[in-house]
Amino acid sequence: MTQTTCLYPQYLIPVEPAATVLSDHALVIRGKSILDILPAADARRQYAEASHIPLATHALMPGLINLHAHSAMSLLRGLADDLTLMEWLNHHIWPAEKQHVSDEFVFDGSCYAMAEMIRGGTTTVNDMYFYHDAVARAGVQSGMRTIVGCSILEFPTNYAQNADEYLQKAMNARASFENQPGIDFRLAPHAPYTVADATFQKIVRTANQHGIGIHCHIHETEDEINSSLQQYGMRPLQRLHQLGLLSQKLIAAHVVHASDEEITLLANTGVSVAHNPASNLKLASGFARIHAMQNAGVNVGIGTDGAASNNKLDLLGDIRLAALLAKAESGNPSALTAHQALEMATLAGAKALGMEQQTGSLVPGKFADLIAIDLSYIETQPLFDPVSQIVYASGREQVSHVWINGQCVMQERQLTTLDQGALLSKAAWWQQQIKPQSC
Repeated sequence: MTQTTCLYPQYLIPVEPAATVLSDHALVIRGKSILDILPAADARRQYAEASHIPLATHALMPGLINLHAHSAMSLLRGLADDLTLMEWLNHHIWPAEKQHVSDEFVFDGSCYAMAEMIRGGTTTVNDMYFYHDAVARAGVQSGMRTIVGCSILEFPTNYAQNADEYLQKAMNARASFENQPGIDFRLAPHAPYTVADATFQKIVRTANQHGIGIHCHIHETEDEINSSLQQYGMRPLQRLHQLGLLSQKLIAAHVVHASDEEITLLANTGVSVAHNPASNLKLASGFARIHAMQNAGVNVGIGTDGAASNNKLDLLGDIRLAALLAKAESGNPSALTAHQALEMATLAGAKALGMEQQTGSLVPGKFADLIAIDLSYIETQPLFDPVSQIVYASGREQVSHVWINGQCVMQERQLTTLDQGALLSKAAWWQQQIKPQSC
């Protein structure tokens, strides 16, 4: 018989309808899905035979969706800090990856990242890296809802020699996990400055033919834009638009530098943006115009980027940062309210992935991807508005429970699908392998 579980939080924050907070309500899970949301007294009566879990000091809300990450790079955390993007990539990250990245590296690093993300309330990750099978296996192992972004570049790495080989390996990996619940794939051309026109066109044709989404770094730095102007006589977004890349299939990571006309173009073509506030600040990339994008109708979610450039996979922390930066960048303290910021990291992320009918909000029939945050901590009392406290005051250590696909993957801060001790041992082993690179 399918297990039925009733959860009784102090506050239930469904995200849909917008700006809603329910008190004295229960959420009912049956199998993988949300079965019901109803008053607590009715739940106790109608589902008397279910398992009943009190969450008397908690807020229950949708799991967070990390819209842009490089999970395996958790093993490179702190390797090369306080550098510009291209110096960081060319002289530190890419050389380290050339020496160490393998199927084993990617599996271990992805599992480690997924453990960190689960502990911080993330239930879905939109990844971008190499060794796609290893990322997918880590998602299966951890229970994380995983979108495997298959990196595509023109130059060789440990994984492939050219763009055609990257693309072929992406399609092979997708076929291998075609029937695996919770695992999906996207084509992930790295960036306009690492992918040629012909490859972008091939990616668009493949994506359209097979119904696959696309995930790409775009307009991350001013140098990227200036280089494109010199090489192509146009800005990257204009070039990508001419190549047919801009559509509802595309998640554009970063978009730190966008003119009014480009924001309108993003809105008109249905492109979603993955805002990465922490890594944008750490790499001094600039201040994305999130308030202007949202006013224009662009769907914007939040990503952590990789642990090598953040250095935390802490989506709760990035929600707060996104809200504060939007106010400062726009000069408007009402920009990106707490409710709007929370929606960015949940329902907006689901919309970007084309999964808003399956996850991103607490609605009967959707997957049971949800988290409980304990608001009884001294840092979140007194409590006048639970959403405000979650966005502006809570920390990831207050996430007590996480359910993905109805499975409790963390209970009272204890991971149930991953072995914390084994993960720490693996991290220590990799530290010794990589350490000469940082000396």
